[in-house]
Amino acid sequence: MHMLSRNTLRGARPLALGALGLAIAGALVAPQQAHASAFQLKEDSAQAMGRAYAGSLTAGGDVSVVANGPAAMTDLKGTYFEADVTAINFSSQFSGSAHDVLGNPISGNNGGDAGTTMPVPAFFFETQVSDRWHVGAAFTVPFGFKTDYNNDWVGRYNAIYSKFESLDGTLSASFDVTDNLSIGGSAIAQRTTATLTNAINFASVGLALAGPGSKLNLPPSFVYGLIPPGTDGSARITGSDWAWGWQLGAYYKIDPKDRLAVNYRSKISHRLQGTADFNVPQSVSTLINQLAPALGLNTANLPFQNTSGTADFTTPAVTTVSYWHQEDKFGFGADVAYTQWDVFKNLTVNYGNPVQPSTTQAFDWHNSWYASFGGEYYLTDKLTARAGIGFDSTPTSGATRDVRVPDESRKLLSVGLGYKASEHLSLNASYAHIFVNRAAISNDISATEDVITGTSDDYGNLFALSAVYKF
Repeated sequence: MHMLSRNTLRGARPLALGALGLAIAGALVAPQQAHASAFQLKEDSAQAMGRAYAGSLTAGGDVSVVANGPAAMTDLKGTYFEADVTAINFSSQFSGSAHDVLGNPISGNNGGDAGTTMPVPAFFFETQVSDRWHVGAAFTVPFGFKTDYNNDWVGRYNAIYSKFESLDGTLSASFDVTDNLSIGGSAIAQRTTATLTNAINFASVGLALAGPGSKLNLPPSFVYGLIPPGTDGSARITGSDWAWGWQLGAYYKIDPKDRLAVNYRSKISHRLQGTADFNVPQSVSTLINQLAPALGLNTANLPFQNTSGTADFTTPAVTTVSYWHQEDKFGFGADVAYTQWDVFKNLTVNYGNPVQPSTTQAFDWHNSWYASFGGEYYLTDKLTARAGIGFDSTPTSGATRDVRVPDESRKLLSVGLGYKASEHLSLNASYAHIFVNRAAISNDISATEDVITGTSDDYGNLFALSAVYKF
């Protein structure tokens, strides 16, 4: 895995497992791509984004509550359809250096801009089936990212290409217990997929196979003569899984002007199943086959053969409290969300080959908070202006932060407009800028014990559009 010791590195098979484990782990814990910490996405409502998600469950008129707080569907009188799309433009630029297991510098550039521009769609449907009952359905993307470093950058043994995505299908219902209190719940089907690549440092693999401490105990200079530094292969990892979750919440009208809601979304436990495909230079493959008898390796189970793998992974539980105050010409509110990232202490990867031992990587993430304040002003009967500010803490720490997750705390500033085009159609547009604290990376070690050190400077821009149609 990612934090292999030098003793572990002495064998060929653990090296192969380390590369696979690192890749799968990286797919699961990728860099932030939006306002929320780690790989969490909240970009499913242009209307709420204009207020930095303040009053996300209580401001009213937002069909995204079907997925985010179903008890608040009580305010949607009739049948609604909402379509949202958010363009996430995120920049992530590394600055630093790397060295191999012997302390020799690794050549390469700083990776370019590893960020990306990606669309995040969301769709919601809600209908009132009786005086007290509402039902709805939604399609959202609550977790996701995509990053891409240059192939020849100094951290290529840690990460190159990464894409991770969780797609939710949600069915929700709410019931009005009284005129002022409603409760709601949802069933969530979540499809999670991961794809990523990284380079493999076969010069370090050669040291593990034949260098000091191995059965052959050859000097490093001799091993480097056989496999020179810069002899790289690659690994491509894919995995996916379906899993189920749920949420429950309540919505309370304190008085005609004030509303309060609370919603709990459960954690969702996955067992990702996938494959690891390795590209090995012919010179390395030939050498490994030649050395196999001397190293006591079974030629049927040589390292870096394509194999299957599984990893248990849990998307975190989230508790949200939302408040809104409404006046004739304006409204304002606040949100506080608590994300339980502490479920992500470590990641254990098991392999299809029964002779291969499992590997474990420690992450030790802690729980994080998101808090926001925002409001809206009604310029006319048809036009609404919105603004908000949000603060988000990171679940990562310097001891375990890596280039796949250069995550740090951040602030979000947003503005937005709403336009009521007709009695049936409303349009919303929002923009947000994300200010991310500089992330220090000081202990990121690849499967072949290459160490990268430096900082990551990140920022983000979000552009969101939505259309709400009332039948």
